[in-house]
Amino acid sequence: MLRLAKNIARTLSVRLSLMVVGATAVLLVASLFVMFHFSRKAVKEEALNKADQTLEATVQRIDYILLSVEQALGNMLWNIYYHLDEPDRMFVYSQKLIESNPFIEGCAVAFEPYTFPERGKYFMAYVYRADSTDLKTSDSPVIQAETFGNRPYNEQIWYTRPMETGMPTWVGPLKDGETNGKAIISFCLPLYGPDGGKKGVVGVDVALSKLSQVVQEAKPSPNSYATLLGSNGSFIAHPDSNKLFHQTVFTQVLKGTDPSVKEAAEAMMSGEKGYRYFKLDGQQSYVFFKPFVRMAVPGRSTEKLGWSVGIVYPEDDIFGDYNQLLHIVIIIAIAGLLLLLVLCRLFTHHRLLPLKQLSYSAQRIADGNFDDSPVIQQHNKNTDEIGLLQRHFTLMQHSLATHMGEMERLTTELRERGKVLNAAYEQAKDADRMKTAFLHNMTNQMIMPVNNLVEDVNDLCQNYTEMAQYDIDRLSNDIQEQSSVITDLLNDMLNESYEENIRENA
Repeated sequence: MLRLAKNIARTLSVRLSLMVVGATAVLLVASLFVMFHFSRKAVKEEALNKADQTLEATVQRIDYILLSVEQALGNMLWNIYYHLDEPDRMFVYSQKLIESNPFIEGCAVAFEPYTFPERGKYFMAYVYRADSTDLKTSDSPVIQAETFGNRPYNEQIWYTRPMETGMPTWVGPLKDGETNGKAIISFCLPLYGPDGGKKGVVGVDVALSKLSQVVQEAKPSPNSYATLLGSNGSFIAHPDSNKLFHQTVFTQVLKGTDPSVKEAAEAMMSGEKGYRYFKLDGQQSYVFFKPFVRMAVPGRSTEKLGWSVGIVYPEDDIFGDYNQLLHIVIIIAIAGLLLLLVLCRLFTHHRLLPLKQLSYSAQRIADGNFDDSPVIQQHNKNTDEIGLLQRHFTLMQHSLATHMGEMERLTTELRERGKVLNAAYEQAKDADRMKTAFLHNMTNQMIMPVNNLVEDVNDLCQNYTEMAQYDIDRLSNDIQEQSSVITDLLNDMLNESYEENIRENA
């Protein structure tokens, strides 16, 4: 790794390529971030719109079922009123009601205790389909019974609520002990007698499995599904039929489901409209929900059911194509950056090759090879900065070679002159040594005559009064002779000096 870093630091083309690719990568990442941010937002908004449309359609379809059941019961209710004193006819009307509407699972006409003493304390005409799980089949056998569930009917909610309120109402989901083994919801109406008193309740059942079968078709994506929750979190409609009998949405939380499921369920139960992000069975999903609001129809009960309908939308269904496109774009971007790096490396290496050759030439010049011919000849027609640098370098190299040649010539000439001067200096030194020896020799020769002359002059000056004429003449002759010797030596020195000057001037 350290070696690679050193190679990068040493190679200009690689550094330039990395700088270009780095700047391009920053711009590309910024562009992709902005593009995919808004793309993800657009995809999410599209999913929200699609889910909202699906929710609205689901509400309408379920409400259509509820309305058809309500109207079917309303149409049959007048016949029941006219024959309240005929208990056996209640079975006939219940059966006709079931046969008239494929969504009705069962019909019960229950009367207050002891309404028909001959029939005992309780009387209920209950008719239901023996086996009807598919809307496409309408030939299921119809069975009559006088019991419903494992408790007296006047203790069950489908009977007690309309008796208390005196209003038509939807109740449920009813499960287990209050049904014959099927998860149902019931639409119940109080029955009034001629005196205006409450005589009983008539209720029709709608199987949750049939509602689930209807909402299963509400799929904005392959893996999404619709669900309908009751006011207590019970599943009224769900693709998984097992959830319709023994589970509520909060049951899953108790089993260790992610807490985000509880938050989404609570938002739905509170009557909110929107969406929540949650995790269920290891799958990231969104749930888009809205309150279940029934259509306003004249004469229809306006009670709020407290239901909420939702579309569970797996995140992969929303962002699957988006994520796949993101991965493809990232792969293409990385491949493109690598290709750009290679192309930039080749291009910059080719464009910087003259600089490398100039560097080689500069190194040759630094090594003293000033007279080398320019290394780069094939690129000297370039008009860019590198070409201009090449031409200037060539001119510099030629000028430097010329100046270095002139300097070598001058150096050679100076070296020759130095040799001559050195020889002349040696000659001058020899002449000086000879002059010194000559003067020393002459000085030595003059010492004795000078000493003798001094002694004779001193002797003559000190003793001339006492000396004989002979001695005076002798000393005078000696002084004259010594003076002549000194004079001759001095003449010789002058002549020698004169001849030396002539030689030097020559």
